[in-house]
Amino acid sequence: QVQLVESGGGLVQPGGSLRLSCVASGFPFDSTAMSWYRQAPGKERELVATITSAGGSTSYADSVKGRFTISRDNAKNTVYLQMNSLKPEDTAVYYCNARRVRFPKYDYWGQGTQVTVSS
Repeated sequence: QVQLVESGGGLVQPGGSLRLSCVASGFPFDSTAMSWYRQAPGKERELVATITSAGGSTSYADSVKGRFTISRDNAKNTVYLQMNSLKPEDTAVYYCNARRVRFPKYDYWGQGTQVTVSS
């Protein structure tokens, strides 16, 4: 049974920090690229950050570059998103995604965790 369980969301003031975690199970985590997406009210879901299976390469949306850091611990089947210098426009539900584009292909999603940046 595949599970992606996010945690770490909450309410934070502008300029503050949060660290999101996503614990995975039910698929070969160490051979899967992992991503964080977010969806704000009334907006489409957008890609925030991606990390390759071994963690050797990362990529970020322009809107979060220099503020967010994606990382992973394959021994713990966990991917993280460290979010610093948070802005009100970062308010959204954040989703963990596991995607493998080679056979066997799969695309799994977590249930999401709410991040609210407000004073």
